[in-house]
This record gives sequence, structure tokens and C-alpha cells, in this order.
Amino acid sequence: MTQFSDLGLSQPVLQALDLKGYSTPTPIQEGAIPPVLEGRDLMGIAQTGTGKTAAFMLPSIDRLRETDKQTPFKSCRMLVLAPTRELAGQIAQSAKDYGALAGLKVHSIVGGTSVNKDRNKLHRGTDILVATPGRLLDLIDQKAFTLDKVEVLVLDEADQMLDLGFIHALRRISQLVPEDRQTLFFSATMPKQIQELVGKYCRNPVKVSVTPESTTAERIDQYLFMVQQDEKQTLLEMILSERHQVPGKFERVLIFARTKHGCDRVVKKLAQVGIPANAIHGNKSQPQRERALDEFKRAKTPILIATDVAARGIDIPGVSHVINYELPNVPEQYVHRIGRTARAGKDGIAIAFCAEDERDYLKDIRKKTDAEFERLPLPDNFRAVVEGVGPTKRAAPGQRMAKPKVRPTGDAAKRAKPKDKHPARKGRPSGAGGPGGGGNAGAGRPGGGRSRNRRRSSAARG
Repeated sequence: MTQFSDLGLSQPVLQALDLKGYSTPTPIQEGAIPPVLEGRDLMGIAQTGTGKTAAFMLPSIDRLRETDKQTPFKSCRMLVLAPTRELAGQIAQSAKDYGALAGLKVHSIVGGTSVNKDRNKLHRGTDILVATPGRLLDLIDQKAFTLDKVEVLVLDEADQMLDLGFIHALRRISQLVPEDRQTLFFSATMPKQIQELVGKYCRNPVKVSVTPESTTAERIDQYLFMVQQDEKQTLLEMILSERHQVPGKFERVLIFARTKHGCDRVVKKLAQVGIPANAIHGNKSQPQRERALDEFKRAKTPILIATDVAARGIDIPGVSHVINYELPNVPEQYVHRIGRTARAGKDGIAIAFCAEDERDYLKDIRKKTDAEFERLPLPDNFRAVVEGVGPTKRAAPGQRMAKPKVRPTGDAAKRAKPKDKHPARKGRPSGAGGPGGGGNAGAGRPGGGRSRNRRRSSAARG
């Protein structure tokens, strides 16, 4: 089995990896690190959670060390562009961890924070800058920063950049960086626009693809409820309060709604029946987003409602369930959504709610992503429950419902051992420990483990 020490990385980087307990590269890291070390441009295709950040950050740190140039005034040597604030923060932290012994300065700038603070911290320049495109261009327009010293340009989650409308910003940034640079693209999918960008901005790039394009992860069991639109909230409440059983044990539950208003509405409705949840979307301030993510990470509030945009930066181990409260109208987005679970060698559960007017979305998802769903039955007398006349009717306003049963983490885990509600799943590895909370399957790897095939029963597919 290949080790990081076999890939040509320097001793300081290997030491930093050793301190974090990493020894074995993931497939994307094994494929990308050698050509990046050689100075080649690269196009990396891999799903979220496969270790893409380390794949470009480790060899780039080595290359910056080798050239040993001074930190440029009001500029940077390596520029990493990320689509969301949360993802930018995570990449910057990884850069600091991996480059701890290399003596490189790392900064990040994102929207929603003080522009003046960003101006001040970048005045003397930095070696590695992680930025969202909008904030970077703000500083450039203010003459507070330039890109004329960039040696390495990285576009992470390039497909999401396009989805968020950053194409014009990317074009402008690409014109401001030197032509003689190394360009690294990373994306979960390879739509036509990405191919055009790669062709325009990369020189004879090496292509490294470790997952089939637009396919769903094999470690994720996918389930489907056919449910009317006005029934979704009741079904969600019954699932979270465990009045209607679904596969898997709840640890952290990430729920997707299509709009910001939809997220807030679900949170409000859950609160009315005593189920605490947070929302994360573009209208939330940066402190609000950070607080919601922190509470989710610590399982203090283990239910998070998110839009596609906001969730792009969520890389939190231990997401046991992803619930598609509303199906996305773009099939690739479904891949991104459910990729939030099954991290670091663990299995995951994805549950989709599909209403009559979403059948076309479901059809497209099945066709374009090879997703295989097992259909789940609705609760007994469900319509009566929705209308408030069933035997397990919804709690009245002001009446508190049982809180969702979530697995304790940290110190709380030592005090409580949850019962296995699904003995049929006992034989499956649940994962514990390891880097990022993963199981043995992903131990020793930064950012994910190898997938394995799993056959699904076709008996109950809808």
C-alpha cells in the first residue's frame, strides 16, 4: 500500500502529517500529489470528503518551500479560491496544519467580515491566501491587494463556483494572475463549462479522476418517501422524534430545503413541537453561521437545516443522515447533498421526500446519478395524523414533543449508551475514532476513505 513517504513529499510536510496521524493517502491524493510536485497543471475530479484539500495543499507547500521566495508585499504566492465562507475557513486551517513546520504565512478572507481588518492583515502580504471571489475582488478594487506574484492558482469546488454565478469573477481573477503560474482545478463533476475553463486556463493538465462523474457514493444507503407536499413537515417531525422508524441511528442530521425561507420555516415548525434545530443559509450573518455549525459539530444542536449554497462548506464528520426535505432541480446537487454523510470510511443514510410535483426531479436524479432508492412506507393512518385526528396526532401548540434521539458525543458518550433500534444493521461498521471521526476503514487518511460496493435489495425500490 502506498504511503505519503512514497510520493516525494519533503520531511517537514511528512512530519506534519505524522503529527496528525496520517500515513496513507486517499486515491485523489495518491494520483494528484506527484504531478503537482512536478509543477504540472491539474484537473482533479473527486467527490466531497475524499481528501481534495490535502491533494493540492501538501505538494504546493513543498513547492513554495523549494523556491524560497520572500512573502510578497500586498500579494500572495498561492491563491486558493473557494465558493463559500465555511469551505474557505476549513482550507485555511488545513494549510496552517500541513504547513506548520514549513514557516509559511496563511490567511483567509471571506465576505461578511470586516474589510478593514482584511486590508490590515494582508498589507504585508502572505504566502497562502484562501479567499471567496467576491471579497478578493473588493480588496483588489480598493488597491489593497494584487495578484501579480501568484505562483499557484487553485479553484476548489469549481462546479459549485459556476452554480453560484462566479464565472465572471473567475474570468477577471484569471486575467490578473501571471500567465506563468501553476493552475489546479478541483471539482466533483465535469460539466461543459468546467471543461471550457480548464481548456482556457490550464496548460496540458493532468486529469485525475477517482470517482465516476455524477454518481452517488456507494457507502450511502438511499431511501425514498413518496409524500404529499403538505405532509412533509409532519413526516419529518415523526422521523426526528422516532415516532416513525427509519434505518440508522441518529447522530447528526443534515436537512436540505430549496430556499432560505424554506429553511427558516422548517426550523420554526420543529421548534413548535419541541425539536431544536438551526438553519444555515445566505441571509445568516457570519457569527450566526459559525454558531450553528459549531453547535452541529458538537452535537449540541444535532439538526441543521441548510440550503445548497450554505452546505457547500460543511465538512463535519459524524453526519449520520442527510434528509432531502425538498429535492434539488439539478441532479448533480443531489450528489453534493448526500456526500455530506459517509465520511472517513463510515456508512451513511440518505432519505428523500418526493412530492407529486417533484417526480420529474426524481426521474432526472435516477437517470443522471445512478441513484438507487429503497422505498419506505409512510406511517399508519398518516393522513389522519397530518389532519390532527390520528391516534398519534401532532402535539398541540405549546406542547413539547420528545426530543430527537441522537447519539451523545464527547464526554456525554461516556455517560450514555443508546440501544440499537435496528439490530438488523448490527453487522455493519459504525466507525469510531480515526482522523476526523472516521472508522478503521479511513484511519490514517486525511479526508476520507476508499469506498466499497454494496448490493441493495431491489424488492422495495420505488
